Amino acid sequence: MIDDIRRITNEAGIAIMKTYNAPSKVEFKDDNSPLTQADRAAHDCIVAALTKLTPDIPVLSEESEGITVEERMKWKKFWLVDPLDGTKEFIKKTGQFTVNIALIENCEATLGVVLAPASDLEYFAVRDKGAFKRKGECDPTSINVSKADKNKLRIVASRDHAGTKIVAMLEKLPSAELVSMGSSLKFCLIAEGKADIYPRFVPTMEWDTGAAQCILEEAGGSVCTLDGYRLKYAKEDIRNRSIIAAGHPTIDWKALIPKD
Repeated sequence: MIDDIRRITNEAGIAIMKTYNAPSKVEFKDDNSPLTQADRAAHDCIVAALTKLTPDIPVLSEESEGITVEERMKWKKFWLVDPLDGTKEFIKKTGQFTVNIALIENCEATLGVVLAPASDLEYFAVRDKGAFKRKGECDPTSINVSKADKNKLRIVASRDHAGTKIVAMLEKLPSAELVSMGSSLKFCLIAEGKADIYPRFVPTMEWDTGAAQCILEEAGGSVCTLDGYRLKYAKEDIRNRSIIAAGHPTIDWKALIPKD
């Protein structure tokens, strides 16, 4: 289904870009996170298309409403969607926002598509089929993590959620390079070998990580909780604990985590 999901992701990207350069009313959800017309348009586009494509597979989107925990916990397979990841980047017009669709099966992401519509940049992967990148009209190319230079690690961090622990980590690594990036593109930078590690010490939601985790894992990397376990999905609490996304398996990321 990867071609169908890439098409649906692209359609959502088109819906987002229709409002990108136009004035957009910004609302705020209960958690004080922003919500725009573009979020809603992409959500409606994706849910309608996925429901038509696979009517027997439920959809969990960041903008879904009325789905109870009891209902979710019965799902063995479902679509996990962030229709516009990086709404703050969208509002600031940085271009660093993405559309994310993942297929979750038995608590693991087995298919993922990440699209940055402002730059027509796409990443996608299917379990055991490798990870790929497409830019514009070019054909997709295979991507892989790169071996890290321990003396000059490239650490990618969120523009809005870096936090004090990232500062403490950088103090331990004076020769490290900090790469600032928004949305799920942080994982994708590692997947294509342009960064080595992405520490995230403040919470994320499952839809923030699902598609990108599949891509990074298929490129040879990993996404783990701080105790070293692979990040899983379909949890009762869909909030993720602190995570580390890492590239080449030789990176000893546990040694880099600041002590509380």
